[in-house]
Amino acid sequence: MSGGVDSSVAAGLLKDQGYEVIGVTMNLFPLPKEYCLDRDLKNCCGRGAIEHANRVASKLGISHYVLNLKDSFEDLVVSDFLEEYSRGRTPNPCIRCNQFIKFDVLMERAGKIGASCIATGHHAQIIQDLRSGHFYLKKGMDKEKDQSYFLYTMTQDQLSHTLFPVGLFTKSEIRKRAREWGLPVAERPESQEICFIPDNDYAGFLKKRMPKTFRPGPIVDSKGKVLGHHSGIIHFTVGQRRGMGIAAPHPLYVLEINTSKNEIVVGPNDCLYKKDLLADQINWISGDKIVSPVQAKARIRYKHKEAEALLVPLDSEKIRVEFKKSQRAITPGQAVVFYEGDVVLGGGTISSSEY
Repeated sequence: MSGGVDSSVAAGLLKDQGYEVIGVTMNLFPLPKEYCLDRDLKNCCGRGAIEHANRVASKLGISHYVLNLKDSFEDLVVSDFLEEYSRGRTPNPCIRCNQFIKFDVLMERAGKIGASCIATGHHAQIIQDLRSGHFYLKKGMDKEKDQSYFLYTMTQDQLSHTLFPVGLFTKSEIRKRAREWGLPVAERPESQEICFIPDNDYAGFLKKRMPKTFRPGPIVDSKGKVLGHHSGIIHFTVGQRRGMGIAAPHPLYVLEINTSKNEIVVGPNDCLYKKDLLADQINWISGDKIVSPVQAKARIRYKHKEAEALLVPLDSEKIRVEFKKSQRAITPGQAVVFYEGDVVLGGGTISSSEY
């Protein structure tokens, strides 16, 4: 229970269905005091979130506990976030939190106290084929709020012990249900920031944690001509336009972050479009790796429109994605997720583009 409306209604729905429900809020990161005390913080962590979840649990008549997972979160999510940025990549910590915290550490703890499943407020669906016994991960009913992209790392075993109660409803229906039940979070805004960077100041957080990585370097064009200088590659991501301080006759965008030379490569918008990418750390929801090319649709960012692509296996851990049409700003470190209709086939981490 994050203290938000989705997980709160998820708990209420399960209780109505006859489940024995226990509410658990994960304490993941030691936010600065000024943020923890901000009751309007649009964040799923901190004291405010715990208080919101506790009030909802009281309203629903269920037990509520706070689970300290700060060490696991630091080791498995925050450390990776720092490492990826230092390599010039742009990670997605929410995916890693789902993979290693919610559906690993939390699931293990839940099993130890006798829980048969964990449930979250994700907008997604889990369907089981009764003939084969296989589980499928599907998009949520509300396509605007669908969160299946963040869940592609799930395994058959995890899906078999997970419930997504709100996946069958639209966001407006969820808020309506919360109002009908008189839940105190019915109008609470959605969390939008990365939970451990509530002020959205990525550079400030990274500089505090990794000051030595903020080395000045050149900003160059695709031919190597120096156009300006930067104060650290961590300030940039592929596709970025602002913050370069370069006067040019046409807009310039970040095309590449070259960590070996500590340089930012920039160019016109047209150069951001590429047709191929390489991905590794591949997970297939079915558990079966593909051994020959497969046609599917692929999404290279959460809000990116899915595009037709050919998935070409290179080995058990790597895949080449060949898009039918060029895609803009393919970014190393982000996830590429594969779909067949509303069903998530799997996904991986983008390692490079234009293979």
